[in-house]
Amino acid sequence: MNVVITGGAGFLGSHLADAYLRDGDCVTVIDNYVTSDGSNIGHLLEHQHFHFVQADICVEFPALPEKPDLILHFASPASPIDYAQIPLETLAVNGPGTQRCCKAALAYGARVLFASTSEIYGDPLEHPQRETYWGNVNSVGERSCYDEGKRFGEAVMAAYRRAHGLDARMVRIFNTYGPRMRANDGRVVPTFIAQALDGAALTVFGDGTQTRSLCYVDDLIEGIRRFAALPNPAHFVVNLGADHEVTVLEIAQRIARACNVDLRVEHRPLPPDDPTRRRPDLSRARELLGWEPRTPLEIGLQHTIDWFRSKRRSLTCL
Repeated sequence: MNVVITGGAGFLGSHLADAYLRDGDCVTVIDNYVTSDGSNIGHLLEHQHFHFVQADICVEFPALPEKPDLILHFASPASPIDYAQIPLETLAVNGPGTQRCCKAALAYGARVLFASTSEIYGDPLEHPQRETYWGNVNSVGERSCYDEGKRFGEAVMAAYRRAHGLDARMVRIFNTYGPRMRANDGRVVPTFIAQALDGAALTVFGDGTQTRSLCYVDDLIEGIRRFAALPNPAHFVVNLGADHEVTVLEIAQRIARACNVDLRVEHRPLPPDDPTRRRPDLSRARELLGWEPRTPLEIGLQHTIDWFRSKRRSLTCL
C-alpha cells in the first residue's frame, strides 16, 4: 500500500510513518517544517520505501512519486504556543489544506483520513464527550484558529463525502504524549518533563484541578491505523484517546516522581478558554475497532522521560 502523510515530520506523523514502513508499506511524507522537526524522520531518509516531499499544502498539493491508496492529513500546528503565533497558517492548513487533500484523494481514488481533535468539543458541557456532541467553542477566542479550523476541516470532509462519495474519515484525537514531542510546545507532559529535568518548578495553570486523559502515542497510532484500514465503517468519525481522567496536578506529581525530583509548583492564571475537563467516550472505538489504550500512564511517562533524557545527552555530545 502507498501511504501519504501530510505533516509527517511531526510528532504523530513520524510515528505513523514508522508504523506503516514496518509493515512493508510505501510512505511519502509531505511537510514544510513550520512546526515539525526533520530529526523525527532522519532515520527514514535512506529507507527504500520512504519518500520526502518538502511542500506547503496550503499553497498546492505536490506531485507524488507513487499513486496513493491512503492520505493521512496530519499537517497542522497542534500546540497552543504554535497556533497563537501562526493563527492564519493554522486556519489555512485545516481549511484550504484539507480541501486540497480531499481533491487529491478524489483524483487518485484514495481514501483520506483527517486528524481532528478533542478541541472541537471546546470546554465541554457534556462529559465524557461522545462523537455526537456538538461542542461548546468560543468562535472568536484566542484558541479559535485551531478549534474552529479543525471544525471547518471536519465540515470539508463531510461535504466531500456527501457531494462526491469520497471515502473521508476523521479521528478526534484526545491528549496524546510520547517520544518526539517538543519540550517547548506548551503541552502539559513535555513541559513538565523539561522543567523537571532542569530542576525547575513545574508550571501549573489555575489550581491544577482541571483534567486531562493521557494516551500513549503507540496506542493512538494503532487506533488510527485500524480505523484507516477498516472497510466500509458504520461511522466516519471516531474518538481516540485514553478515558482515564487525571488532574493536571496529579500529572505534575507523577512526572516529578518519575524524574526523581522534589515537586515544586508555580501556579499561573488559567489561559482563556482552556478546557477544564477532558475525557472521551470510547464506546464507538471499542465497538467499531476493537480498540482501547493499553499502556499504563506510569509506563508511558517513563518511556517519554527516557526519550527526553537521551535527546538531551545527544545534544550535549554535539
